[in-house]
Amino acid sequence: MSEEKTKKLAKSSTKGIKPAETKKLAVSKTRAKKIKHNYQVKDAENALLLKLKDGDVVIEMFPDVAPNHVERIKELVRAEFYNGLKFHRVIDGFMAQTGCPYGTGTGGSGKKLKAEFNKMPHRRGTVSMARAMDINSGDSQFFICFGDCGWLDGQYTVWGQVTSGMEYVDAIKRGTGANGEVSEPDEIISLRVIADI
Repeated sequence: MSEEKTKKLAKSSTKGIKPAETKKLAVSKTRAKKIKHNYQVKDAENALLLKLKDGDVVIEMFPDVAPNHVERIKELVRAEFYNGLKFHRVIDGFMAQTGCPYGTGTGGSGKKLKAEFNKMPHRRGTVSMARAMDINSGDSQFFICFGDCGWLDGQYTVWGQVTSGMEYVDAIKRGTGANGEVSEPDEIISLRVIADI
């Protein structure tokens, strides 16, 4: 075939388009059902999909023991509050903390929650609410335990448990600064309620 007869393709006009400007294709009901089934959760309305740099983490929530915390977390997740937030405090062998909009551990969503301390233990994969000295100061920050942390039991509100993908939580960049402060921390790519996928 001669060169004159070959068609030259124009350069792609999509280069440089921001993700927000691109259309998202709708997922069919059948495909959505298949996606939800892949995560094998008891209750898709009370389960979260946490996307991290290394993979997907499934968190099953406990509305029976921490109903107000679970409800508030779902509100924030559905408002896309957590997307892009940093794991600002990560202590090896202890936990990874996130949920501060400033990435410093000093901020929240602006709505304090009354403590819902319960009998759920702090063990590997437990998701619990961070707080200040005031027991009713939980807001949007939470932490995921790397190991068993029994000394926290009854003092922090446990609202969820990692049921798959804990190896990706283990891969979160550790802090070397004071109190686990992380320089150039990993972030939450996205956090979604599995029922909404």
